[in-house]
Amino acid sequence: MRWVFRLILVLGVLAALVLGVASGAAMLRETQARSEILPTEGRLVDTADGAIFVLETGPEDGPPLLFAHGTAAWSGLWQTVLEAAGADGWRAIAFDMPPFGFSDHAADRLYARPRQAERILALVAAMNIKPIFVAHSVGAGPAVEAVMQDQGAFAGLIVVDGALALGRHAEAETLPLPLRPEPIRKAATALTMTNPLLTRQFLSGFVHKKDAVTDDRVALLQRPMVRKNTTAAYADWLPNLLAAPTDARSTRAEEFQALALPVVYIWGAEDTITPLYQAQDLTRLTPGATLITLPGVGHIPQIEDTPAFLLALTDALGLIAAQTPN
Repeated sequence: MRWVFRLILVLGVLAALVLGVASGAAMLRETQARSEILPTEGRLVDTADGAIFVLETGPEDGPPLLFAHGTAAWSGLWQTVLEAAGADGWRAIAFDMPPFGFSDHAADRLYARPRQAERILALVAAMNIKPIFVAHSVGAGPAVEAVMQDQGAFAGLIVVDGALALGRHAEAETLPLPLRPEPIRKAATALTMTNPLLTRQFLSGFVHKKDAVTDDRVALLQRPMVRKNTTAAYADWLPNLLAAPTDARSTRAEEFQALALPVVYIWGAEDTITPLYQAQDLTRLTPGATLITLPGVGHIPQIEDTPAFLLALTDALGLIAAQTPN
C-alpha cells in the first residue's frame, strides 16, 4: 500500500504546483487599474451601492431597456443588440454585474442574489429609469430577484436562457469542501475562470453554434482580465455559482406565480446549460407569460444567431407593450 500513499502525495504536490503557477500568472496578468482600461464607449454610474459601468445607445428620452449579462461576461457582449435596439428608438443600457467587467468590486465581498438585486435597484434609482429588464443566464437570477423585490421599478421582464435554479432552495447545497479555503478558491479561479488560455474553450461549451466563438468575442471577454484583483473578486462570487441560493425569492414557484408585470421567456432550443424544459416550467408558473423558442441555438442566442434573437426581442417587446396599460 506504500505506493498508493506515494501516488497521493505526488498528485497532491502536482496539484499544489499547478494552482501555485495559476495564482502567480494571475498576479502577473492583473496589473492594470480600472481607470487605465475603462472602455471609453461607456461610463460609470455612481449609485448608493457603488459605481456601475454601463454602455448606452439610442435616444436619451427613449423608453429604457436594461440588459444584464451572464457568467464572467460584461456589458460589451450585448453591443450588437444595444446598437439595434438604439436604432429602433429604445434607450438601450447594458451594465456590468459586479464583480464582472468594470463595475466596482463589492466592498462587502457579498454577491448573493438578494444583495445583487439591491445593486440593480440602486442602479435603476440612480439612472431614474423604469426599464424593461432583459436578463441572460446567471444574470437572470439577480435580475428576477430585483423584480420580485420591487415590481414597480420595472415595466416588464424578458428572461433569456435564465439560470434560475427553480426549486433548488430546498436542497442543502454547500460549497465543495476543497474550495472552502479562500487561497485554494482563488487559485482554482485563476486556473479556470480568469485564465485567458481557457476563454475560448469555456465559451464554446455554452453555445450550440460553434462559429459564434470568434476571435473578436474571445478578445472582448478577456478585456477585463488584466484589471487588478479580478481573480480575488471572482473567487468571492464563485460560491454563489456553485451552491444554489437558499435565501432568494427567485427560486420559489410561488414568487413567479405572484408576478404581476408582463414577462416573456426567450430560449435556445438546443440549450444544454439551462435546458428548454426549465423555460416551459417557468412559463407555466408565470401568469400571462409567453415562451419564444429559437431553433438551432444554445445558451447564448444573442451571439449564436443575432438576427433571430433580435426578431424574438422585437416580438417580446410587442407582447409586453400589449399587456401594458396606456
